This record gives sequence, C-alpha cells and structure tokens, in this order.
Amino acid sequence: MSFIYLKLSVLGKRTQEIICVWLCISLMILNLYLIVRHFRFERVSIVIIAALCGILTADFGSGLVHWAADTWGSVDLPIIGKNFLRPFREHHIDPTSITRHDFIETNGDNFMIAIPILGKLAYNFLARTQAEIQQDFAFSAYLFLCSIFVAMTNQIHKWSHTYWGLPKWVVLLQDYHVMLPRRHHRIHHVAPHETYFCITTGWLNWPLEKIRFWTCLENLIEYTTGCRPRDDDMKWAQKTQ
Repeated sequence: MSFIYLKLSVLGKRTQEIICVWLCISLMILNLYLIVRHFRFERVSIVIIAALCGILTADFGSGLVHWAADTWGSVDLPIIGKNFLRPFREHHIDPTSITRHDFIETNGDNFMIAIPILGKLAYNFLARTQAEIQQDFAFSAYLFLCSIFVAMTNQIHKWSHTYWGLPKWVVLLQDYHVMLPRRHHRIHHVAPHETYFCITTGWLNWPLEKIRFWTCLENLIEYTTGCRPRDDDMKWAQKTQ
C-alpha cells in the first residue's frame, strides 16, 4: 500500500508540474502579446526602468529564499525540512544533480508561483480601458519581467551548473551577465556557502556582499533569537557521509 501511495504521490506531483508549466507559458505568451499591443514608444524610458526593477526584484527574491533555506532550520523539521530545506542542502553536496532534472521537474514549482501574477496581469489588460492600461503600464512591465524571471530562476540556476551542451544563446547571455554566469555562481559553492545567494541574474550579489547584507541580517537574527546561522550544516554533512 505504501508503494502504491508513493507512486500516486509522484504521479500527482508530475501532473501538477505539467499543468503549471503549460499554463504559465500560455500566460507568458498572452501577456507578451498584450504588452506589445499596448506599448507606446514615448514611455519607453520609464518602461525600461520598471522592467529592470522587476528583474532586480526577482533576483533579490531568489537570494532571500536561497539564503533562508541554506542558513536556517533543520532537514529534520516536519514538512518543510524534507520538502523545502533538504533539496537546498543536498545541492551543496551534489551541485550537478539539478542538471539531471528535465524541464518539467526543474520549473514546475517556480512556474506555479508566477501563474497568479501573470493571470491577474492578463485580466487587467483585458478588462480595463485603454486609459487605465496606459496609467499602470510601467507597473505592468515591472510585474511581467519580475514574473518571467521568477519563473525561470530554477532553469537559469540549472544552466549555471551545466558545462556542456548549452545552447549558444544561453552561453552568450551568461557571458554578458544577463543571466547567472557559471563562474559567478561557483563563488557560492565554496564552503561554508554564506555568500552570493542570488541565482536569477546574480546582479545583486556583489553589492549585497559589499554592504555585508546577509551577514548583518544573520547577526541581527542570532542576536534576537539565539539561533545560529548554518548550525545544521555540520550535522547534515555527517549524515550524508
């Protein structure tokens, strides 16, 4: 019975991932069409600034989640330990394991996160007047680019660990640091994995490191709660030996 339950769980998870990926891609295409349709060249500068802010938000969000999962909690915690924290800790032991996941498994969860935002964005374009659309167009560009880069974070992360067979356009975008470069991300994978947490574009890693953002945040949390950052790391490493 337990084997059947496990198979059904895996099948259910796979089905959810497939639905989320295809629904999210459909919403991406629809929103791209609507943004191009309503674009006005005279507002190009503010739209570009808003779009860049969206990408930076996605990069910071990836860093915040990555930092939290790498730094706090134990893999033995109920629910989140096994389902959320463990994959992050295992990734440090076997960084290339992510490259053995197919597109659906890699992106299903992140695409699911983007669906509500892209759905609301499409609804706004379809239900509002032209004047209302133009009034909020910069914010729409912000949400669109933020959602795209949130959705693609795991895929970009996977590419940063892939050293052969990458499409030339991916390598080009990595070389020009439009997305997370492979050499840049290797800095994070030096023990004790306490820096360069942003894994979407990596644009914020250097400035956040220079102002010691993560270190200051960890010190504040340790001071107020008594919890030590990465306290579970040595125990986890011993368990996997």
